Amino acid sequence: MEILRIENLRKKFGTNEVLKGISLNVNKGDVISIIGKSGSGKSTFLRCINRLEEASEGNIYFEGKNIMDKDCDLKKIRSKMAMVFQNFNLYNNLNVLDNCTLAPTK
Repeated sequence: MEILRIENLRKKFGTNEVLKGISLNVNKGDVISIIGKSGSGKSTFLRCINRLEEASEGNIYFEGKNIMDKDCDLKKIRSKMAMVFQNFNLYNNLNVLDNCTLAPTK
């Protein structure tokens, strides 16, 4: 069952295009990692998926609903998503595993 579909996602900051037509399908139960060098657009990609950053072009479907639609209930959608952004110490009182599993459990 498809839970997330991204079609031709693009993001520009001025003339600098950091996301260049990314497409992705994620099925229920899939575990994915987004890896790349510093400055390659990983965090921007995650921020666009959660609509913390507005994409320049493309569509994002979560559970079959296009979350790029203006009438989309972002609060409801975000309550079903969890993302962990890279940092060397998200919460320094937690170990790596606890930091990574905090969002899905809260």
